[in-house]
Amino acid sequence: MADVKYHEQINIQNEKKLKEILNTIPHFCREFFRGIEPTTSSRTRIAYAYDLRIFFEFLMENNPEFKKYDMKDVPLSLMDEIKAVDIEEYLDYLKYYNKDGVDVTNDENGRMRKLSSLRSFYKYFFRQERLKNNPAILVMMPKVHEHTITRLDIDEVARFLDAVESGEDLNSRQKAFHKKTAIRDLAMMTLLLGTGIRVSECVGLDLDDVDFRNGGLKIHRKGGNEVIVYFGEEVETALYDYLEQRNQIITKPGHEKALFLSLQNRRISVRAVEKMVKKYAALVTSLKHITPHKLRSTYGTNLYRETGDIYLVADVLGHSDVNTTRRHYAAIGEDRRRSAANKVTLREKGLDKN
Repeated sequence: MADVKYHEQINIQNEKKLKEILNTIPHFCREFFRGIEPTTSSRTRIAYAYDLRIFFEFLMENNPEFKKYDMKDVPLSLMDEIKAVDIEEYLDYLKYYNKDGVDVTNDENGRMRKLSSLRSFYKYFFRQERLKNNPAILVMMPKVHEHTITRLDIDEVARFLDAVESGEDLNSRQKAFHKKTAIRDLAMMTLLLGTGIRVSECVGLDLDDVDFRNGGLKIHRKGGNEVIVYFGEEVETALYDYLEQRNQIITKPGHEKALFLSLQNRRISVRAVEKMVKKYAALVTSLKHITPHKLRSTYGTNLYRETGDIYLVADVLGHSDVNTTRRHYAAIGEDRRRSAANKVTLREKGLDKN
């Protein structure tokens, strides 16, 4: 798939995984996934498929009517027998269960996503008048408690990039690898911190996606939209330095266009970048769990503090709903408003009162 873009390769892989899952769950699910294909991404569909399989596994284990069938042969009509209380029991089950000897837990966000998948499933067949009932809509969404955004502070960003560049506090084994990857690592970390792009968007970059003349990157967002993200001088310098090295590398077949390469001269993976961030972040802070997404939050925080423009932050980060951005950065806005309290002086201090 040498001529296939990274995001297209991911779509193909997701479609293959989806077909594998569809071979294990009730046959009517195929109709659901065909129906939502025009309005959803392959990533969303594969997430729905995993969620629905867990739901059907729960029903096969706990509902006597479902036990009469093999999972693939469950009739759609049986879904009309599901009540809201059954789904509530399912959500409670999701908090903790054991599958194939492995303990599985779902936090509030995990349970909320799985209920969303069920709502989409029931909504589709209810609107098609294939089901008479829609119990999923009757179930309350799990309450999600707000969490403080974890991000690097300004001084931590500087120390983080210093650590990436020097590798000074790495162990001896890590230092051996660092000699080979320092320039690449600095380019990637500077890019993530300087643009706020997602790690999947970063690893998906090709050589011809970088436009130094206009200071822009062509990336593909989660929903499949192609957009231009602009970068500043620090990112430009780090990319230039890396490209001098990158242009000397002979890649594995099929990876010729990839911008960022692994030590095996293949397109670097998301997992590899996650490990990279974890390694360098550990040198800077032991209290914060820093991931590539936290670097994205760091960029969003800094941009909002500098501009105060929540719409700009939403646009640059690729949020389809500005309310998503507002929820994440509301605390920063509160700090800005609080700082205004002493900006305006009504009377000069120290003046004698008449």
